[in-house]
Order: sequence, then C-alpha cells, then structure tokens
Amino acid sequence: MKIFIVESPGKVKKIQGFLGSDWKVVASVGHVRDLPVKGIGVKAPHFKPEYEATERGQDVLKRIAPLVKNAEAVYLATDPDREGEAIAWHLMDALKLKNAKRITYTEITAKAIKAALAHPRSIDMDLVAAQEGRRVLDRLCGYMVSGPLSDLAAERLSAGRVQSPAVRLVVERENEIKNFVVTKHFGAELLFKDDWKAVWKPVLPNGQTYMLDLALAEKAAATRSLRVASYEESETKSAPPAPFTTSTLQQAASTALKFGPKQTMQLAQRLYEAGHITYMRTDSPNISKDAENEARAYCEAQGWPVVKTPRHWKAKGEAQEAHEAIRPTHIEVEAAGETGDERALYRLIRLRTLAAMLADAIYAVRTVQMTGGGFEYEARGRTLAFAGWKILTAQDQTEEQEDAEPDNPIPALKAGMTLQALSGEVVYKQTKPPARFTEASLVKELERRGIGRPSTYAAILDTILTRQYLEVQKRFLVPTILGEKVVSGLRGRFSFIEYDFTKTMEQSLDDIAERKANYQEVVSLAHDQLSQELRTLAKQTGKICPDCGKPLRRNTKPGQWDFWGCTGYPSCRYSENIGTTPVSPVSSSATQGNKKSVSAGDPTPVCPKCGKSMVRRKGAYGEFYGCSGYPGCKEIVKIQ
Repeated sequence: MKIFIVESPGKVKKIQGFLGSDWKVVASVGHVRDLPVKGIGVKAPHFKPEYEATERGQDVLKRIAPLVKNAEAVYLATDPDREGEAIAWHLMDALKLKNAKRITYTEITAKAIKAALAHPRSIDMDLVAAQEGRRVLDRLCGYMVSGPLSDLAAERLSAGRVQSPAVRLVVERENEIKNFVVTKHFGAELLFKDDWKAVWKPVLPNGQTYMLDLALAEKAAATRSLRVASYEESETKSAPPAPFTTSTLQQAASTALKFGPKQTMQLAQRLYEAGHITYMRTDSPNISKDAENEARAYCEAQGWPVVKTPRHWKAKGEAQEAHEAIRPTHIEVEAAGETGDERALYRLIRLRTLAAMLADAIYAVRTVQMTGGGFEYEARGRTLAFAGWKILTAQDQTEEQEDAEPDNPIPALKAGMTLQALSGEVVYKQTKPPARFTEASLVKELERRGIGRPSTYAAILDTILTRQYLEVQKRFLVPTILGEKVVSGLRGRFSFIEYDFTKTMEQSLDDIAERKANYQEVVSLAHDQLSQELRTLAKQTGKICPDCGKPLRRNTKPGQWDFWGCTGYPSCRYSENIGTTPVSPVSSSATQGNKKSVSAGDPTPVCPKCGKSMVRRKGAYGEFYGCSGYPGCKEIVKIQ
C-alpha cells in the first residue's frame, strides 16, 4: 500500500478516486506541530525552534503512524507553498520517515496528480527555513513586545510583525480624514444642442490649486458664443485585467460580490479541493501555456475576438511567481460549486480568465478645444467602438470604480466653427478627504507596500478584526481606541511598525527561500534590534532590573497579583511589587491560614510543598520566600 498525504480532508475522496485501491489518501489537517502554546519556544543564539505537536496534530500523527510504518512508499503531497513545504517536513520529521517523496501540483485533476507522481523530489529545506523564519519572527515580536506595549498602555495589547503595520495604515488614514480641511472651489459647464457639455479651463493664479473666484466662474458660465479652436478624433484601447492572483481575487470578490478576504479564501479553498480551480495562493498573474491554449480555443469556438499575441503580465513588486494564476481547471465548465457563493466566485474567476484571452476594447474619442468671452473650454467624450473583452465583463472588479471617459455625445466639428451654447451653470465643488480603507483596498495597499504575502492577507485582517483593533462600518475599516493605542505605543519605538522595515523583512524571508540569505542571520539581526529597542524603552520608562539590567515586565492577574518581573526569568528572579496587591499568588494552604514562617536570620528554606529551592522576595505584606518552581508551585513561606 502506498500512502498519499494531503493537507485538507476535502481533497481525500477526489484524489483517492484518481489513484485507486493500491493507494491510501490521508489528511494532515494542516500543521501537526508548532511552537509551544506556553513559552516563546525559541532562544538565542541559534534560534532553533522548539516544536511540539498541536492538540489536533497529536491525533493526526497517531492515526497516520501505523499506516506509514509498513507502507510501500509515502508521498508528501501538501500544498505547493512555503507552509505546505513546512508541513511536509514536520510530517517527515515527526513520523521519522526516511524515504518519503515530496510532490506538488496546482490543480486537483487526474492529469496533474499523475504528472506530480512522475516527478517526486526531496523536501526543499530552503522553503522550510523561510517559513520557519516567518513563524519565529512573528513569535519574537509577539512575545517580546506585547508585554511592554501593554505596560505602556496600562491595558492588555498585542503586537504583530505584520498586523501592527496594517493597523497603522488604517489609523493614519483616519487621522488624515479627521485633519482634512475642506476647500470650496468653483467651475463652469456649458450645455450644447444634442446634450453634450464643455467644461471651463480656468487659468489659476500663481500658487493657487483651485479656482476660488465665484464671480469669475459665473462669467464663464454666462458665455454663449464660442469658436472651435481645435477638434480631434482618436481612439483609445482598454486591455483586459490579468487573471487573478490571491490579492486581486480578494479585492474583486470584495468589490463585486461583497465577500470579505477570509470568506473569499474559504470559498476558493473549497473550489480548489473539489477540483474546479487551480491553487488559490499565488502571486503570478499568468496561466500555464497549456491552459492558455485551451482558453483561447474555447473563446474562438464561441466566436469571441481572441487577441492575436497572447499577453504576459508582470507580477507586482517583489512577488514570487512559483505558481500560475487562479483559473478554472476545465475552462469549458460554465458553473461549478456546491453553494451560491461558491458558484458566484467560480464565475468571477472563469470570466476573468476568459477575458484575458480576448482583444482590447476600443473607444472612439472626440476632443474639442473652444474659446469664448475670454475663456477657454474643453469637451471630451468617447463611445465604445469595439467591445473586445468587455463582451464578458464591463470592468476590472479590483477597482472600487472604473475611471471612464464621460459618455459625452460630441458631434463632428471643425476648427474655426462658431457654436452657441444653450445654457451654462456654475459648478460648486469642494475637496474631499481620502476615502477610508475597505478590506479590498487595504489588501491592495498592503500588496503595494510589500507588506505580507498572498497567503497572509486574509489572516492579517481576521486577526486585527478579531482583536478589535479595527471594526467594519458600512464596509469601511475604522480604527478602535485599542487599535490607536497599539500604533501609538509602537511608533517611534519599534522598527517593525515602519513600512519600509516590514517590506525589507519580507524580502529577507524570500531571500532565505532562494538561498540568498541565512535563516539564523536574518532572525538574529531582527532579535538583536528588538532587544536593543526594548532596552531603550526600559531606560525611558525606568523599568530596568537592578540585578541584571534587563527590562522588567508587568505581570498582572486581577485580585491576585500585580508585579514587575525581570524578563531574564528564570535566570534572574528579581521582582518588584506594584501597589498593594501581593507580588505573587498565595498558595491554597496560605489562604487557609497556614502560618509557616521563618525568622529573618534563618537559612533559606526549601519549599515545604515540592522540595525545590526558595527565592527571597518583597511583597505588599513584607518579605517572604517564594518557591522557585513558580508558577507550577505557588507555595510561600513568610519571613517574621
């Protein structure tokens, strides 16, 4: 029996059908191991992660272990990205597999699975190291910074290497809106026979951005006799948008279908597992050559205008193009999916793929320059002369609105002609503040700035919404007081809140994957910078351990304890009481009237409960000895 291990249980039945009875397809259900739930799980100077099986992973490993023990062959067929590569490595390591074969595919079809089986490889440890670097850096930022951040705010807050810059974008946009000063200005329009319009082109005084002279606008609107200075006919072309990447799919689904990024990725995952679309985590806007030929042939069969030379799009920024764009696995299938939402998303993906195969749309454009009454006017309009790709979809749905030329039915004119305006009006205008981010536009901005990667966008938004750092109001993202506190506490103190730093770190992780950088060096540099920034913060706040010089961290449990403890614990056990709350929790025996005590001059006792050494501490009720096994053992001995 050969074993074929995938990530999602949703893939099992379909792939089992492709492979037959000689195979057993099983699912890891995602990651089986992770950094520990309690504790940071990684230490300087080597930063080797300390992994443990997750609660779900323990059951998965117990279930798979007997199957792989006597298997003829084991194929690790987890997803074709860094996470999938890391999951494959964790399975191999945890199950002690010696000859496991790694395979990848980007669509769940019989053809793709068989092609992958024909080309197995070993696990790419550079990809594993890149994923490990991301996970460790996220853990370092969270564990090292969240405590001091909470201390600054006197409220429990958490910091995130990528989430915090995303919150900052929304906070700063909100501040721009609050501080925006509206400027009222004026324009003028003239209306002509056959309902076409011309707009006044004012000459602005030096240093002035807008026309502020209402009287002048009224004169411009009163002009009736005009002379055509120039008339031009031309055409413009509109190319179709590229097939979907993860980012553009999330943007388009938000704009066209009102789906949030998390919902979009869940729907896409189900479509992928059912074999309807290719892998949904990708930076590439291009599809494979075979898929392109099939799509072009389909379009030709429908009588649609196929572009002569196939297009190739460049990925944005530092995007990695390891996989093709998101497309249907069978382009001829018009509808796919179990639910209405799945079918709507599939249709969006399919039309986008087909539109990319078609010719440009062509517009006939007419432009008129006119003079009259000492003023200059311009009229511009366009009509669709050749629909091209627009026979399938009217616009690029990743945009909140299409920047289109006005439908202005200008007649054929000639230079030198005299025209009479039927009427004119003053146009009252005012400047508008920048728009709040939607989930779609925030994803677009994160991508533009190189913050995060396709697989992280939905998780970033889900995390900051769940933690209530942002909230959604009528589809717009608005920062909460908590979100503002996070940004205020981090700005000027920690580098990872800076956009350029975050982008550089993403590139460093890419470099690890491409063997251009070393995992330990990248993580070590980030750790050193964080440590230095924490020491600087400690000096500014005065919270430094007098015994070892490391920053102190506030440890609070309402009604039980509230104290500053050294971040060097357990190497350094210094603590400092806050207010009148005991410095450490009192054991059950003490709360029941236990009078165990020693005199001040007595030798240091051992813990009467567990036998470990005790540490002298100072609390709200005087000095006492606390067990060094705290928090596992909470025994105390009072000092008389």
